[in-house]
Amino acid sequence: MADLKDRLRSDLTAAMKSRDAQRTSTLRMALAAITNAEVAGKQARELSDEEVVTVLGSEAKKRREAAEAFDGASRHELAQKERDEAGVLAEYLPAQLSADEVVAIVTAAVESAGAGGQGMRAMGQVMGLVQPQVKGKADGGVVAAEVKRQLGA
Repeated sequence: MADLKDRLRSDLTAAMKSRDAQRTSTLRMALAAITNAEVAGKQARELSDEEVVTVLGSEAKKRREAAEAFDGASRHELAQKERDEAGVLAEYLPAQLSADEVVAIVTAAVESAGAGGQGMRAMGQVMGLVQPQVKGKADGGVVAAEVKRQLGA
């Protein structure tokens, strides 16, 4: 069984014992999402730690997007709840890359691909080099925007 999944379960038990309602509900939601991912497809299977991180990353992204939507609708208390949930999930995700680190990774990928003068035609090639380095550590939209910027689009 995945170590991260075991850690989530033990943290859920601790949160229940300490009567931390927000943390308990967030961890339950995360474990439910992991279970759904395990039973999706033709055959049920156990997720690896990397796959669990991917599920948690998508759940955290949902929380950030919901917080933005609630802020846009002037529902600040609900937006804060979503941000708090994203904060709990962030504890189980790898450290996020800074903007400078993303710029450096994209710059190195553009140079190694020789995509300097090709413009947007090289986007797929550059993203193919960048994705393995930033997976789970940076938002895909931020990375894509930086690639477009550096390719001159």
